[in-house]
Amino acid sequence: MSEQKTMKEKLLTGSAWMTAGSILSRILGAIYIIPWYSWFGADRLQANALYTKGYTVYSIFLMIAISGIPSAVAKQVAYYNSKNEYLISKRLFKVSFWALFMVGVICTVIFWSIAPLISQGDMRVVSIYRSLALALLIIPTMSLLRGYFQGYQEMAPSALSQLLEQFIRIIYMLAATFITIKVLGESYEVGVWQSTFAAFVGAIGGTLILVWYYLRHWQGLNQLAEQSVNKLVVSDLALIKEVFSQAMPFIFIACAMSTFNLIDQFSFPFIFKQLTNYSMEQINAFYALFAGNANKVIMIVVALSTALATTAIPLLSEAVAKKERKLTQKQLLNALELLFFIMLPAVLGMAAVSRPLYLVFYGYDELGIYVLAVSAYMTLAICLFNVLGSLLQGVYENRRAIRYTALGLILKLILQYPLTATLGVFGPILATGISMLLASYFMFSYLYYRFDLQPQKLQFNVNLMAIFSLVMFGGVLLLVTGLTKLFPGNNRFLALGILLCAAIFGAGVYLFLCLKTGIIRKILGEKIEIKLQKIFFIKESSSHEIR
Repeated sequence: MSEQKTMKEKLLTGSAWMTAGSILSRILGAIYIIPWYSWFGADRLQANALYTKGYTVYSIFLMIAISGIPSAVAKQVAYYNSKNEYLISKRLFKVSFWALFMVGVICTVIFWSIAPLISQGDMRVVSIYRSLALALLIIPTMSLLRGYFQGYQEMAPSALSQLLEQFIRIIYMLAATFITIKVLGESYEVGVWQSTFAAFVGAIGGTLILVWYYLRHWQGLNQLAEQSVNKLVVSDLALIKEVFSQAMPFIFIACAMSTFNLIDQFSFPFIFKQLTNYSMEQINAFYALFAGNANKVIMIVVALSTALATTAIPLLSEAVAKKERKLTQKQLLNALELLFFIMLPAVLGMAAVSRPLYLVFYGYDELGIYVLAVSAYMTLAICLFNVLGSLLQGVYENRRAIRYTALGLILKLILQYPLTATLGVFGPILATGISMLLASYFMFSYLYYRFDLQPQKLQFNVNLMAIFSLVMFGGVLLLVTGLTKLFPGNNRFLALGILLCAAIFGAGVYLFLCLKTGIIRKILGEKIEIKLQKIFFIKESSSHEIR
């Protein structure tokens, strides 16, 4: 088996694990909103606005504490493993463990202490911030374990940990909220506090499964360490510096993702207060529509790109370490091709089913439905930004990743006021989308010229994917419109039925067209193509691979 094929199979297998974990985790994180949202009754938008404000600021501290660690550790572990220096990888894990434990303690103390200063005078948010601060004690070491396994191209532990963390968080969150609101009759602020404290409980569960997995493979890891060639001499201090120097760009880009949301949180009320006569309660309700409701749903799709980026980084690092330029080119094109194969139908499909999708999660709200549809289109820009930034770092172009991300943030700040003033609640969504598209353009341009990507084949396949996605979009939109007229009303169960029908139909149309043209074989391999051919009753000879 060729080296290139092996690397591609690693990408597909790793992406499958990370995608499964991320998607199931995001789906759980979206489904819980159905009962949770309804239990707050008339206060549901205010509760969601408070919850979203807490998590937006928390995510900044979370990104500082952990965002770059899994990718940086995976990157360096893969680098040393490719040189048969497994003992250095083992030492890197040990010294990083204590460093990250201290990072968690420091972030917890800082977040707890400054909570009143960043509350914008809203004391309700202070307790929310402090409940979330506790999770920072555990999450950095959990992220280290995930990155360590990813460096060995073992994606299953990370995926399972992510899933268990989310599952335990949601179980606690729903149980505590129900008891607090429906049984004890407490205020919605108390219910939101319990909901955010669930992050700490979930982190404990996610860490325990990683510790179990590490102990289970302890002997095998030690055997690899004994086989090290031991030609490189790297001090413990140098290892820590490597991890944090590699983590900083990841942290910056991940913080930038959250900073886009933070700009919305602090600027949107200010702009609306200046230009309208709405009360703060009404402004919070508008804010919750795009920053809370729509964002939670589109993050299911964003999780796909995150999974792909997580898998591609250690593989790229390994190719760069071996100084194999052709393999690096192949990995970059494979990652981009897989991104478009998944993202194009996912984004257009979500836009087509925005009405039943919003109904299922939040009930009927005409403005909320339009906000979700616009947000769905902008998701492609978010995913491109996410993956391209990670690819740049995977090939050790950290400074350029930071530079282009900073450019996107500057454009966001420039566009925020005029677009919000002109388009209202849609303004912040478009400002984020346009800014991320610009940053993505510069990132791709650099990769194109730096590695001589020759994307003619990629462009041809992406054009076909775009056409198939548009055909699917048109078909799903007609189906949803027809079923909505046939079964009028705003019933959630009817909306769920329409959503399931549309999802099955859309996926079927897209996969059928990709099978008939051979794109499935090109991207996912012959084994998956044969399985899908059996499902669609397509003879193998009728599928022609794209050359």
